[in-house]
Amino acid sequence: MFLNMANMQTPRSPLQLPTRGNQITVLSIDGGGIRGIITGTILAFLESELQKLDGADARLADYFDVISGTSTGGLVTAMLAAPNKQNRPLFAAKDINDFYLENCPKIFPQDSAPFASAANLVKTLRGPKYDGKFLHSIVKEKLGDTWLHQTLTNIVIPTFDIKRLQPTIFSTYNVKNNPSTDALLSDICIGTSAAPTYLPAHYFETKDPSGKVRDFNLIDGGVAANNPTLVAISEVSKAINREGPDSYRMNPMEYGRFLVLSLGTGTAKSEEKYDAEEAAKWGLLGWLTSDHSTPLVDVFTQASACETIKITER
Repeated sequence: MFLNMANMQTPRSPLQLPTRGNQITVLSIDGGGIRGIITGTILAFLESELQKLDGADARLADYFDVISGTSTGGLVTAMLAAPNKQNRPLFAAKDINDFYLENCPKIFPQDSAPFASAANLVKTLRGPKYDGKFLHSIVKEKLGDTWLHQTLTNIVIPTFDIKRLQPTIFSTYNVKNNPSTDALLSDICIGTSAAPTYLPAHYFETKDPSGKVRDFNLIDGGVAANNPTLVAISEVSKAINREGPDSYRMNPMEYGRFLVLSLGTGTAKSEEKYDAEEAAKWGLLGWLTSDHSTPLVDVFTQASACETIKITER
């Protein structure tokens, strides 16, 4: 469903329950690494149009009941919803592309030396292609000590815990019921961006009010939920179940009342790239690296995206 700006409401108070009696507005942002620039361009245009209606201080977090993102989309989600010292969004949408253009060459440094391809192949076999040190430092610098519960609107960011072998969803809807998931936004963003073979898995701990420590061992949320739209709708539906339909004046299954703006990052470069004749010859090395890509990672992320699309169409 395409988002009609004419139907958008004026800015509302932070973390309000989904718009009662009207549509629940959802902004969903896919992963895609540096291709997040595509998303940033669209978001900057949308925010500029909203500012024509409501003034220069208008921000996307004022208009969406929930923002959800996976991988690089999780980082954009945090940038749009994290508060600054004035309790307004830390980033305007127009600042997102500047962040990518300034920092991505340092996050994903390219080696132009002779035999660089062979060196990168050996490096990929021994560990992640990029060490993630600059990414970790810049994300922690920008997001600081902001916790999940402090966001200016509801957010949902999926990750995958390799120790528990199951998805871990960081959701403002769930913090009250599961306080151990109230983590620093920087840790959540680093975790959901840790694409296998590209960036290292991320470990951190949280402590709930009783003092119980929980550990997280996270990789890219795209391996389990490459389409964050379904995850966001699921979290809202569970919140309605917990609070009761009367609290929201809608039932959990009224999906027609969700107004969703889902942003991708272009067509995957791996589309129609592999075939059975080629894959039949692959061993471990072939599945991990082929023609400067990672077929195994591509298969997992694209498969999860297709499955969530099928579920939402039923």
